[in-house]
Amino acid sequence: MGVRDFFDKIEPNFTKGGRYEKYFPLYEMVESLVYTPRTVTTVAPHARSFVDMKRIMTYVVISTIPCILIGLWNTGFQTNSAIALLGPESATGWRAWIMQASGIGLNPDNAFACFVHGFLYFLPIYIVTLAVGGFWEVVFATVRGHEVNEGFLVSSMLYVLILPASTPLWQVALGISFGVVIGKEVFGGTGKNFLNPALVGRAFLYFAYPAQMSGDTVWTPVDGFSGATALAVSAAEGHQALNAYDITWWQSFFGAIQGCLGETSALAALIGLAFLLYTKIANYRLVVGCVVGTIAFSLLLNLIGSDTNPMFAMPWYWHMVIGGYAFGLAFMVTEPVSASHTNMGRYIYGALIGFMVVMIRVINPAFPEGMMLAILFANIFAPLIDYFVVKANIARRAKRHA
Repeated sequence: MGVRDFFDKIEPNFTKGGRYEKYFPLYEMVESLVYTPRTVTTVAPHARSFVDMKRIMTYVVISTIPCILIGLWNTGFQTNSAIALLGPESATGWRAWIMQASGIGLNPDNAFACFVHGFLYFLPIYIVTLAVGGFWEVVFATVRGHEVNEGFLVSSMLYVLILPASTPLWQVALGISFGVVIGKEVFGGTGKNFLNPALVGRAFLYFAYPAQMSGDTVWTPVDGFSGATALAVSAAEGHQALNAYDITWWQSFFGAIQGCLGETSALAALIGLAFLLYTKIANYRLVVGCVVGTIAFSLLLNLIGSDTNPMFAMPWYWHMVIGGYAFGLAFMVTEPVSASHTNMGRYIYGALIGFMVVMIRVINPAFPEGMMLAILFANIFAPLIDYFVVKANIARRAKRHA
C-alpha cells in the first residue's frame, strides 16, 4: 500500500482536488522511507531480491544507531573528563556556555550531560556534511537527469562517525566534497563507485591535513588537553602499557576511550553488524574472511616477535577492539558495492583486508591505524579478485566437461 492509498483509506478522496499534490514532497519522502517505491523491478532477469535500494540504505542507517548513541556519550564523556582534569578555565566555546547556562553542567559522571555535550559536537559536523554533500548530489543528479537516492544518507553518516570531534567545519565540508565527487559521482553515482566514498573523504583529510586528523591533541576537543590513543600507546610502548594509561580491553570493547566520533565502541559496531547480517544486507563471507585474515597474520607476527617493534606482540583480540577495526568491519568491509561480488572472492577480499590492517599497524610505525587504508587498498583489487575467481571457475568447468 502506497502513501496515496494510505491517505485515501483514512479520508476518502483525500488525494483528489490537489490536496496530495500540494504536499507532494513531504508524502514522497515518507513513501521513500517507509513504503516500497512503485519503481522497483518486478520481473526477470533483473529482479534479484525483494529488498529494494531504498530499503537497503534505510537498514544501513538504522544499523549505525548504536554507534551514534555510544559515540555521543563517549565524546561528551571524554570532553567533560578533560575539563574536570584541566579545570573550569578550560571550558571555553559556545558548547560549554550552553551546557553551563542550561544548568546541565559538565559532570563526566552524568550520562545525560555527556550525551548532550557530545551531541553539540556531532550536530554541526552532521549538518555541514548533509548540506555540502547534498549539494553535490543534487548538482550531479540535475545534470544527469537522475533522482537523488538514499545512498548519500549512508555515506554522510559513516563519514561523520569516522571524524574526530575537533575537526574544523571547513575541513568537514572539503572532505565530504572530495568523497562524493571524486569517490563516487565521477564514476556514475551510487552503485557504480569502486571506492567507499566516506573513506575517500576521510583519507583525503588525513593526508591533506594530518595535524588535524592525527596526533595526541585531536581526539578530545578541549584546548590544552593531550592524550594518546590505544594504538599510539601500543605502537610506542606495547599493548602491555595500556593499563598504565587506564585503558583496558573492556573499556575498548564498550567504547569508553578516545577516538573518532562513532568508531570507538566495538560492541555498538557488532550490534549494527548483527542487524545487517540478519537482514542479509551484509554478506557473512566478507566478515569471516576479514576476521580470519586478522587472526592468522597477527598470530604469525606474535610467533616471529621483534626486539625493536612492540606491535609484533599485540594479540589479535586487541587489534579488533581498538582503532577503527570493528566499525570498519561492520559498515565498510561489508559495503556491497565496493567489495567483491563472487562468493570465493568475498573470502579473499575480506582476508586481504584482515591481513593488510595488521601489516600496516605493525610494520608501518608511522601509521598505527590501518583499517581505512586496508579497505581502500582492497577496494582497488576487488574487481581483479572477482576476475580471477571467474576465470578459475570457467577453467575448472571446462576441464570437468572436456
